[in-house]
Amino acid sequence: MKKGFEKFIDKKPKGAKKREILKQEKRAVKKEREEFFINKKREERKAKKEAFEQKEAFEKARLAAKKTVIVKKEVTAEESDTKKRRRIYADKAAETAKAGRKSYFKTKEEITKELVEKQTAKKAALVESKTITKGSVDKKTDTKKAPIVRKAIDKELLAKPALNNPILKKNEKNYEQIPLNKYVAHSGVSSRREAAELIKNGKIKVNNKLVIEPGYKVQENDTVTFEGKTLKPEGNLVYILINKPKDFLTTSDDPTGRKTVMDLVAKATSERVYPVGRLDRNTTGVLLITNDGELAQKLTHPKNEIKKVYEAKLDKPLTKADFEKIMEGLQLEDGFIAPDALAYVDNNDKTVIGIEIHSGKNRIVRRIFEHLQYDVKGLDRVMFAGLTKKNVERGRYRFLSEKEIRNLKYLNASKANKGIIKK
Repeated sequence: MKKGFEKFIDKKPKGAKKREILKQEKRAVKKEREEFFINKKREERKAKKEAFEQKEAFEKARLAAKKTVIVKKEVTAEESDTKKRRRIYADKAAETAKAGRKSYFKTKEEITKELVEKQTAKKAALVESKTITKGSVDKKTDTKKAPIVRKAIDKELLAKPALNNPILKKNEKNYEQIPLNKYVAHSGVSSRREAAELIKNGKIKVNNKLVIEPGYKVQENDTVTFEGKTLKPEGNLVYILINKPKDFLTTSDDPTGRKTVMDLVAKATSERVYPVGRLDRNTTGVLLITNDGELAQKLTHPKNEIKKVYEAKLDKPLTKADFEKIMEGLQLEDGFIAPDALAYVDNNDKTVIGIEIHSGKNRIVRRIFEHLQYDVKGLDRVMFAGLTKKNVERGRYRFLSEKEIRNLKYLNASKANKGIIKK
């Protein structure tokens, strides 16, 4: 196998490598547990400190109230200490009530009720934080956090999200005066490139008038329609990775009723999504599905050179001479093509080949081997734009994490910047 290519091939580690991976995972779990308990102890110490400060403030207020009441009222010698304390508290509470101020002296029931109200308000604020506007929070809830309330909130923050839970990115872009093809792409109809073709073919109307210029600037009050349906930019962006099985078409729908990849994610989201790029009907592996037209345009445009890794199963062993021919490059009917890397997945079985390529031409991997008289019995995409099908069974899907989405958006950014500097 070619050095440096092993990381792209999806193989289970064996022997010492497997044991080392298990050790690393155990160390990571142990470190995570230690950090959790350290944070927990830190919060407990902080809570105790705040409780002590509250108690100290209460005692100071109590002593000050006692001195004030003793000056105003004469305490008889026959009264017990308990009676004196009760009378002082009652007098102070009456004084503060008359003055319209909040009493320091609350019953146990009042304190419990206030803490429950604060806790409920904080939970509601946490859930509805995305929709609450600035300044709409009630001032009564904006008080110093009580220890019990803070602990309840911390538990919610530490709770991990459910498995396969979608990350919905709110699209906060202002669609006023943006290109028509971009507006259509963000409406979930197609990718940005396909949207430009729809516009040129006269499929899109603006204010019931035909517009064939993809760069037309959409105004705030414009009404854009496609096949009689009004288009609106998507509110939430969804990113789904599926491990495509055989006999599924990579298309949004099929007029003949054949199975498509959209059938696999029918229950995943209510947003209108579509596949990024294409995989042949009999090709399996990593496929990205989204409604982010801008990202789809980036991942499919040839200038961005998005890398893909395939595992090809041939009908016969690949000879050394043909191996070198492929690495040097081949002249196909639609132009010259050369892979970025090529390797035998298993040195004992030279019918299984790993190939890394960034070209987006139709059926390019199959055509490379067919050009040299090899029949591709099976083709599996094991990596696309840094995404792999690890832990995703055939025919299953998962939602991308925030980190993966961020990596996709900044993929090859350094290369693009270099190009700008050279120009």
